[in-house]
Amino acid sequence: MKLLYSLTSPYARKVRVVAAEKRIDVEMIKVVLADPDCPVNQYNPLGKIPVLILVDGETLFDSRVIVEYLDNRTPISRLLPQDHNARVWVRRWEALADGVCDAAVAAMQESRRAANLRDEAVIAKQMGKVERGLQALNDELGDSKWCVDEMFSLADIALGCMLGWLDLRYKDLAWRKQYPSLARHYDEMMKRPSFSETVPPEN
Repeated sequence: MKLLYSLTSPYARKVRVVAAEKRIDVEMIKVVLADPDCPVNQYNPLGKIPVLILVDGETLFDSRVIVEYLDNRTPISRLLPQDHNARVWVRRWEALADGVCDAAVAAMQESRRAANLRDEAVIAKQMGKVERGLQALNDELGDSKWCVDEMFSLADIALGCMLGWLDLRYKDLAWRKQYPSLARHYDEMMKRPSFSETVPPEN
């Protein structure tokens, strides 16, 4: 299998961490979406990463689809619980973490537009989602070590990848001071080789 990814994508990082935790051998192919010869469009009509190319040539895209596929390939280090209720809660955490990331990306893209085209109301709306999402995640985590049922799961990976991306792109957000439970969780995640070895570079 091959994974088309970028070093800074939080969604691709989620897949990379899952592959490492599951001990699944995946060939990593780094791409730059802005390059004219970027191969992503050949494998994903939406032109987004990550994309997993299977041995038979079929492709999977959207990180949530890919991580479920990888988790089902081997029983090693189950990241999605077999219990239906617990699984729903893990997916809920993942959806909220990914949603915060989506909003932060949208705000960043709008802020990079020329000043005469930029819509500050759009930025404020998206950052409102980020702040509400972070507060909800912080409150729900509380004093717990892990997000769901005191067990390491995909919820923790999704949360950690989102926070790592905020560290990269929103250094002025100071989320660690505002959300101490999330800061403690991120520090715990950084103890795992799968996570510390996939930290996005500064440039």
